[in-house]
Amino acid sequence: MRRLLTVLAAGVPLAAAVCLPAASAAPRNSSASAPLGCSAPALKAPAGTEVESVAAVRRAGGTVHGTGILGGTVTGVPAYCEVTVTLTHPGDGDHAQVRTWLPASGWNGRFQALGGSAYAAGDNGVGMATAVKNGYAATTTDAGVGDVLDINWALNGQGQVNTALLKNFASRSQHEAAVVGKQVVDVVYGKAASYSYFTGCSTGGRQGYMEAQRYPDDYDGILADAPAINWDEFEVATLWPQVVMNNEKTYPSSCEFKAFTDAAVKACDSLDGVKDGLVDDVQRCDFDPRGLIGTKVVCNGKELTITAADAAVVRGIWDGPRTASGKKLWPGVPVGADLSGLAGTTEPDANGDVKGVPFQVPAYWVATWLKKQPSFDVSTITYSQFTQLFKQSEAEYDKVIGTDDPDLSAFRESGGKLLTWHGQADEYIPTQGTVEYRKQVERGMGGTKRVDDFYRLVLAPGTNHCGLNGNDGSADGLAALTTWVEHGEAPKTLPATLINASGQNVGRDLCGYPQVSRYKGHGDPAAASSFRCVSPSRY
Repeated sequence: MRRLLTVLAAGVPLAAAVCLPAASAAPRNSSASAPLGCSAPALKAPAGTEVESVAAVRRAGGTVHGTGILGGTVTGVPAYCEVTVTLTHPGDGDHAQVRTWLPASGWNGRFQALGGSAYAAGDNGVGMATAVKNGYAATTTDAGVGDVLDINWALNGQGQVNTALLKNFASRSQHEAAVVGKQVVDVVYGKAASYSYFTGCSTGGRQGYMEAQRYPDDYDGILADAPAINWDEFEVATLWPQVVMNNEKTYPSSCEFKAFTDAAVKACDSLDGVKDGLVDDVQRCDFDPRGLIGTKVVCNGKELTITAADAAVVRGIWDGPRTASGKKLWPGVPVGADLSGLAGTTEPDANGDVKGVPFQVPAYWVATWLKKQPSFDVSTITYSQFTQLFKQSEAEYDKVIGTDDPDLSAFRESGGKLLTWHGQADEYIPTQGTVEYRKQVERGMGGTKRVDDFYRLVLAPGTNHCGLNGNDGSADGLAALTTWVEHGEAPKTLPATLINASGQNVGRDLCGYPQVSRYKGHGDPAAASSFRCVSPSRY
């Protein structure tokens, strides 16, 4: 996975899923005839919209470069027809583009829509090119907003939230992209796609859950990974590490943070029955950071001593946000995740002073959508103010972008399948938020077995945010999803390559929640065959 804020010299992205999984399932219709032409099709506007323009361009393929901050490159892309449809909602003054790429030959008969990253509603071209390369007709939308860290659209000229564009970003533009994209495929190829899929991670994962909740007939299958559901809550919650450091006036260095993480992984590594550099069930890891007090850490050639204040900060970050009276508001950063992602700091200045560097995505949410002051200094937030902001975000935005409705009955009845993986070392979206949502679905829809019929969640040990999308591990979730949708074979496990604490590749068959992985007692700890899936109670 590309690390967005490495490019920005400031951390890692909320959602830089630029390497979407390529389904290895055999194409359904590789002999389909090529489009007869690449001309602008006549289309019917989705309900509530008007079509402003339709354009079609034949692209030669070859090497495709991703746009914006995320960038990225895909080579060997076949020729395709690009159809761009611009929609507007009368009275809202918006202009949302829906782009559809159709392979000139070798179409596999499937349709794939792709979600966005951070504040970008759609794909930057890399996922689209990957989909086309694998035989899919692909669609994405920009929802009329901007790139991943572009929030200039958030407020109108009167300093008020642009509710139309927020609604586009939150929900309606994704549905309209499904409607338009399918129409384009039908008209250009002369027949409808056999199956329709949605894929996305982080913001894209949230969009996938939104589709299942609000538009259950849009897709046959949804791959929604590390999903940014509970947006109104976790966006504020992920500012908590900065709030803790600022209020405690203690700013551990990245080296010290790493020492705490490494110690926790080492202490809890063997919970799955073997030391393999992975913590399989982080909820059982009760490592106390105070055990490191007095430990020496060498950072950039300078020896540092971990203090009680450092340990208190780490303990607070792992524990997660609480009210002044101690009531839990949201899960903290998972043990084993990179703490410096949300608890970034500056280098010491000439006086040795250090300041916090908040991750832009939650900082923008709080300053712009809550305070309505883009220049608001989030470093001034006190513990009590944090609680107020958390509750304000829930009150104002849960129904708009919370994406946490556990009633998936319409999606189940439509025959849809939802597959999600989430890294247990996700440094940006607490894994436990996804787990709690799954529990809510189970409580309302008949328990684990009945929910497994249409919705499966797998947790990936030692895996960071969107980390199975390429460079930090891999799993072909789309192949598993297509097999489930098209052949009725539900994924009992999800084969994956993980990266352990030593940087080594290890094989794992990721277990479906609530099961966890357990070492069999013999065999290579780097081999998936040495583990089995068991119920947590069997530990």
